[in-house]
Amino acid sequence: MNPTDLKELLTALSEGALSVEEGMARLRRLPFEDVGVAVIDHHRELRQGVPEIILGEQKSTAQLLTIVERMAERGSNILVTRLGREKADSLSGVFPRGDYDADSRTFTLIQKPIEQHGRGKVLVVCAGTSDIPVAREASVTARMLGNEVEEVVDVGVAGIHRLLARADTLREAAVIIVVAGMEGALPSVIGGLVPVPVIAVPTSVGYGAAFGGVAALLGMLNSCASGVTVVNIDNGFGAAFAANRINRREAHST
Repeated sequence: MNPTDLKELLTALSEGALSVEEGMARLRRLPFEDVGVAVIDHHRELRQGVPEIILGEQKSTAQLLTIVERMAERGSNILVTRLGREKADSLSGVFPRGDYDADSRTFTLIQKPIEQHGRGKVLVVCAGTSDIPVAREASVTARMLGNEVEEVVDVGVAGIHRLLARADTLREAAVIIVVAGMEGALPSVIGGLVPVPVIAVPTSVGYGAAFGGVAALLGMLNSCASGVTVVNIDNGFGAAFAANRINRREAHST
């Protein structure tokens, strides 16, 4: 249930269009529901403005089907992250209206229009093609949370002219998510070019001394460009969630 749903329910009660018993039936499973394999937080959208998002990694197909089925019953839009092809095929068989994005490993089920609430555009920039899976996870998440999103791909510092050619696009963004592996230099460069928040995402892309993304993480944490903040390695989802909060037109309230 989101704030709009709650207002509609209370209005219907006050106007007599809904009985107290019917209202109680609709509220009975708030704020959470124990489905055996998980305790689903149905109250999260009311508290935070976005529904609970499902981490698909390490969950069994049976667990995922149970959770998605219960959430779908509520009419919520559903996002599952870190989902392999085999589990995605099982979800798609039960929910044929869902969409699986192989690059981002996300499954989305849109049951109601996504309300756009951003002040401006969230721009997702990635340094190289190898960073696309993490960047795409950020893009899908940000769109599902109600943001206009644009992507700029393969503009790393090894060919800085590619980035500078997109200067107008950079200046039009309200928030920029920058995804990079190797030495992780791209967020510092972009942070020195724009006046808006930059969220840096280190990826586990790189040769030996990259240490699975640790080199990029440390480089980003030590950025000399002001206004650059950093999330964990490969955490495109976390970057999008932070960008969504920055980009909201106004603070969420109930």
